[in-house]
Amino acid sequence: MSKHLQIVTLLMALCVISAYGQKQTSTFKHQNVMQQNEIHHCTVQAGSLNIFYREAGPKDAPVLFLLHGYPTSSFMFRKLIPILAKEYHVIAPDLPGFGFSESPDPSTYNYTFDNLASAMQAFIDTLGLKRFALYVFDYGAPTGFRLAMANPEKITSIISQNGNAYEEGLGNAWAGIRKYWANPSQENRDALRDFVTIKMTRFQYEEGVSDLSLIEPEAYTLDQYFLDKPGHVDIQLDLMLDYKNNVALYPKFQQYFREWKPKMLAVWGNKDPFFLPVGAESYKKDIPDATVKFYDTGHFALETHAAEIGQDILQFMKSE
Repeated sequence: MSKHLQIVTLLMALCVISAYGQKQTSTFKHQNVMQQNEIHHCTVQAGSLNIFYREAGPKDAPVLFLLHGYPTSSFMFRKLIPILAKEYHVIAPDLPGFGFSESPDPSTYNYTFDNLASAMQAFIDTLGLKRFALYVFDYGAPTGFRLAMANPEKITSIISQNGNAYEEGLGNAWAGIRKYWANPSQENRDALRDFVTIKMTRFQYEEGVSDLSLIEPEAYTLDQYFLDKPGHVDIQLDLMLDYKNNVALYPKFQQYFREWKPKMLAVWGNKDPFFLPVGAESYKKDIPDATVKFYDTGHFALETHAAEIGQDILQFMKSE
């Protein structure tokens, strides 16, 4: 073989090796990205309860802890998690009595927000979460703010998406529930049973939304599936009654905001009939540097504005 041919053969071999190496590196990078963006569906025993949760993102990244509200579950974060998981370790549990977490019979388990918070405390202790940003929505707000008061050293920042902590933020849609608070009679309890029907579940998704075709029907269908399970109506009626204790705690939540000044972002559907825009603005009274952003939508803002909210959260987190 001539020297020239030997050189050509060697160069061709090097090209093949280089191409193979680039392919392997590209494949590895692709697999790494896929692993980071995969959403894992897990269950862990936390205290006496089995808690279901969704988890995504790099395990060594800062933690974002997401708490859902009524009548939904961590399924509500299905659009948001892939956005946040590119840069953060996202953990989103289902509260007891919701979604795929354990739902003890209300005759044996007292469904109160204190107990929801206790269950979430057991959950974060079981997972060994030391520091995290807290995202709260609806029922997740009074649950999460209890956690924040009990663990102020763990909270790096708070994102409140239609998660209220001010009495002026409660809309007229609370009228029937307020009546139940004032007089917890069987008659007033039974009057709220319509609240857990598909008509009201859809109302919570659709009210204030200009383009209803953006709402995925599987969202409210899944919510209603769980609401219709035996015993779940009573679970929700118990929590509706106990919500009055959240309102009573609002001054303590506000005191926590003033004393600890957590970095705060309020992202709010401005046509929410339950939690009014003034509730979002009120955070500035106790945390003057709070950032407030409104979106032209209703209570379930992630159904229509997940991309915008996700980007606003990423920008907010980077500003820490």
